[in-house]
Amino acid sequence: MLNIYDVKNKQQYLKEVAELTQKEWGQKNLTKEEFNDKVNKKILKIKSNFDNPYYCKLILLDDEKLVGFISIFPSDCEERKELFPWYATMFVKEEYRGRGYSKILNDAILNEARKRGFKKIYLKTDLKNYYEKFGANYIEKLKTGEKLYFFEL
Repeated sequence: MLNIYDVKNKQQYLKEVAELTQKEWGQKNLTKEEFNDKVNKKILKIKSNFDNPYYCKLILLDDEKLVGFISIFPSDCEERKELFPWYATMFVKEEYRGRGYSKILNDAILNEARKRGFKKIYLKTDLKNYYEKFGANYIEKLKTGEKLYFFEL
């Protein structure tokens, strides 16, 4: 059975989330020790933000198996520091892709943002024609080559 949880209420998944985050978006070609150090720092960073109203990490579980996760970050774009909060780190494990789980994560994070009283949430991505299907509105192309979007909540 599929369920969405805030990772602060399911901390046994923190290490797996941090490892997947590091593998997907972190520095590559690290030694095992460096990788583990990065993972431990990510875990501490997540924990330190549990009470931040501009931070949230939701996980999607199929029974007790982690399917994916998504986040709200207080900041995620050096170029546009005045914008907040940010829709970030949508990730679905490879073996679960193509089953609509990203829509479940998307809907969950937008609902969480609404519950927190946000009117808009921002997103940067280099994916082409992906977030538009969820209702993201294009703003501009960033200097990094990524595109900037927002969701109206």
